[in-house]
Amino acid sequence: MHFIALLTETANQDLITIVPWTLIAQLCNLGLQLFLIKKFLFKPVREILAKRQAKADEDIRAAEAAKAEADSIKSEYEQNMLEAREKAESILDNAQKMANAQSDDIIKAANAQATAIKNKAEQDIALEKRKAVNEIKDEIGSMAMEIAGKVIEREINEADHAKLIDEFIENIGEKS
Repeated sequence: MHFIALLTETANQDLITIVPWTLIAQLCNLGLQLFLIKKFLFKPVREILAKRQAKADEDIRAAEAAKAEADSIKSEYEQNMLEAREKAESILDNAQKMANAQSDDIIKAANAQATAIKNKAEQDIALEKRKAVNEIKDEIGSMAMEIAGKVIEREINEADHAKLIDEFIENIGEKS
């Protein structure tokens, strides 16, 4: 057992002691590892992060520009729609005014035509009335001549005949 105790004491002494060359080698190894990690790990990771940040900033700027352009297009569209609406209303108003004017013109023309037809009808009626009266005069005159000839049994001269016809027509005109 004594041997085990001796080994244990020697082992305890080796664990606690500091060997300067080992310490220097470990410190150099640690520095070399930090340098390599910094050069090959941190630097590329930082570059990737910087690229990602730049890309994100560029995407944000592009999105803002696209939004501004969309807003501009939207306002232009709204302006065009407003102008189109106003133009359509103007066209409708003009068309309605023209339709009303044409309607008035058609009504005036129809009234004028109706008046002309009425006047022509009145003239035709008056003409037909005169013809009828003249025909009746002729018939009445000839009938009156026959009746007078039979009643008087004598021949009447032309002047007396015309006078009798005129008197007869006047009497008929007054009665009707």
